[in-house]
Amino acid sequence: MENETKWPERISYGLSDAADNLVFQVMTTYLLFFYTDVYGLKAGDVAVLFLIARIADVFESPVVGWMIDKTHSRFGKSRPFFLWYSLPYAVFAVLTFVTPDFSPAGKLAWAYVTYLGLGFLYTAVNLPITSVLPTMSRNQRELTLLGVIRQFGGSAIQIVVAVFTLPLVATLGGHNQQKGFLLTMILFAAISLFLILNTFFHIRERHTVAEIAHRPFKVVLNLAAHNKPWIILSLIIFCFWLVTAIKNQTTVYYFKYVFNDQGLVAWANSFTFSSLIGVVLIMKVTDHVGNKRTMRTGMLIALIGQIFLMFGVISKTLITIFAGILINSIGQGMIVGLVSIMLSDTIRYGISLGAQAEGFLSSSNDFGVNLGLGIGGLVTAGLFDLAGYVPNHAQNSSTISMINLNYVWIPLALYVLLIILIHFYPEEKMYAQIKSVEN
Repeated sequence: MENETKWPERISYGLSDAADNLVFQVMTTYLLFFYTDVYGLKAGDVAVLFLIARIADVFESPVVGWMIDKTHSRFGKSRPFFLWYSLPYAVFAVLTFVTPDFSPAGKLAWAYVTYLGLGFLYTAVNLPITSVLPTMSRNQRELTLLGVIRQFGGSAIQIVVAVFTLPLVATLGGHNQQKGFLLTMILFAAISLFLILNTFFHIRERHTVAEIAHRPFKVVLNLAAHNKPWIILSLIIFCFWLVTAIKNQTTVYYFKYVFNDQGLVAWANSFTFSSLIGVVLIMKVTDHVGNKRTMRTGMLIALIGQIFLMFGVISKTLITIFAGILINSIGQGMIVGLVSIMLSDTIRYGISLGAQAEGFLSSSNDFGVNLGLGIGGLVTAGLFDLAGYVPNHAQNSSTISMINLNYVWIPLALYVLLIILIHFYPEEKMYAQIKSVEN
């Protein structure tokens, strides 16, 4: 089948994930730290906030997916969301890092309003990136290429944010971290807004089956329950982001309180550049073994990297820890790079079952991301609070143990669970069904 997208459209599509990650990765990696050590909220209060936000996400992701599936527009079903929600997203990204001089209760209320608002708006601009993919082409190789370009852009920005956020905060704010975080987010939000609008103007939706494009929600829900590949992939997405949240949010605490050197955070995060290697490998490996085996390979590599990190933590050897981060990130890149590609397959499989519900089926990605991040934040903040964590002070032995638990042992168990889940993904049966309908 002839390729339908050209390089300007491919790059614009890839930049959409880069745009979202400018804000999203700050939330993932530094928001817990910002709330506790910069804004002055209690770790227990933040844990409850993250839990409530994730409960909200239980409803937000399928609601936004349903909104996409019900959209009738000359721009298509997914594209208009980039136009409608990009500016509010950028505004709330900035507001989340504003630190008004309120009472403790007022500060917490501000955090609730801004963080919950940002969570909904993130879903509104991020979910369409996944839902639009299967409508851009029916060429499997082209869909894989688009997915890889998207993840390459997202992973590259993830590394930029991980490595340069704290130095930018220090440069822009000096000794005032509140000012530094705010100015950094203003910069990131402005770039994000420009890139999201660029995506809207340059991509196109080409493949919509009009007869089944707007099925009733009850029908969609019933067919989704019979979409086994989608169900298993949804569980994988949740577990992946759970382990990612727990590790990322603990990194700054680990180096600040175990090695007593927060400056090592930027060095540690710099080794995540290897996730780009994993993303690039997808095109080559999938040619030989397919998506399922490629994702399983990524999970095994991530597990091996986590084992290296474990030995580094036990021996307190930086070079071993950094080697573990590098190896683990290669696997992480392969896993996350395949998610949107494999979700597009489950959407096409859904069409073969009788409903083109790219909005609702794609919502499992944002649902899994948000739920995984939220529960990860809840686990991290909750365990720290139980252990007696006190911001900006030397930590007791219980807190240090909790930091090690979050940084090493919980992720190790979750990688094993991911390998078990991918075993049950019915790739061959799914492709046979898709080909019988599309050919």
